[in-house]
Amino acid sequence: MTGQPKVPTRPQRVTLHDLAIHAGVSRATVSLVLRKSPLVAEATRLKVLQSCQALGYIYNRGAANLRTRHTHTIGVAINEITNPYFTELTAAIQRSFLDLGRTVFIANSDEDPARQDQFIATMREYNADGLAICPAQGTSRQSLRRLKELGVPCVLISRDIAGSGLDYAGHANEAGMRMATSHLIELGHRRIAMIGGTDLVSTGAERRAGYRRALADHGIPVDPALVVPGVASRSFGAETVKALVALDDPPTAAVCFNDVLAFGVMLGLRQIGREPGRDFAVVGYDDLAEAALWTPALSTVEIDSVGIGRAAARLLLERIEHPDAPPRRVVLQPKLMLRDSSGPPRR
Repeated sequence: MTGQPKVPTRPQRVTLHDLAIHAGVSRATVSLVLRKSPLVAEATRLKVLQSCQALGYIYNRGAANLRTRHTHTIGVAINEITNPYFTELTAAIQRSFLDLGRTVFIANSDEDPARQDQFIATMREYNADGLAICPAQGTSRQSLRRLKELGVPCVLISRDIAGSGLDYAGHANEAGMRMATSHLIELGHRRIAMIGGTDLVSTGAERRAGYRRALADHGIPVDPALVVPGVASRSFGAETVKALVALDDPPTAAVCFNDVLAFGVMLGLRQIGREPGRDFAVVGYDDLAEAALWTPALSTVEIDSVGIGRAAARLLLERIEHPDAPPRRVVLQPKLMLRDSSGPPRR
């Protein structure tokens, strides 16, 4: 019959078989490449990806998820992403999961357990394969144990929650602060302040324990007036050190909960005419990229954020594959980075 509009022909869907013929490999190899398996040689992987581009093939992730019951997605909840240390840690975690073929969804809980719980619930609704959490201050052990009871693969990062029963990737905080404080004692300091941190999170409790341990190692009693908990900000560091040096028996040095506080301490010292390193020794914690650029360059304790990210990714993927295995812990050791901000006491 004439005069009828011609129905356009629908393009034929490219199959794995088509890709295999085009790339000169087996269909199984094509499947491995599309699933980002590490078992495929790099040259073969590139050849298959070039065939995908040439033939206009788009991987149907939804269909693959239905077949494997995995979404290849990971939810990452960070307690304070605007803090430079957690920014660096988040980037390291994301890079580690991406290298292993996972897509990462990131949330900033802003130290709010309710916001953290909301993100966890959303990730469960979207059937994320697992969760990596740096717990917000106030996170309850019960809420994390509930994840374990529900069979949700989860790894804690940087901050630990005792009794959670979850895998953990972090840093030896007590050993690191003990090392930093001992360094100042060995330089001749006896009045050493501990600025910032709180026992409400594991990192704060562990670093303050390391400070006390170093003093005890050298027979120096803890002076409560020199232990000042508080928020990790430049302004808190600056105001705290000015108050400390005004004491009748002031400290000659300070270890700080993190580098951000140490930067504030150095600013505060300069505001009252004191030179960091020469008039007052300062040691930070984290070894942010900024630390070596200050004048004087900041002595600090290095945290291997890249190593923590890799360990967290490895632990979580192993937990996904082996949900009933005993909980595991990876704790990376500190390294003291000595620079110009920590000199001996002035005579």
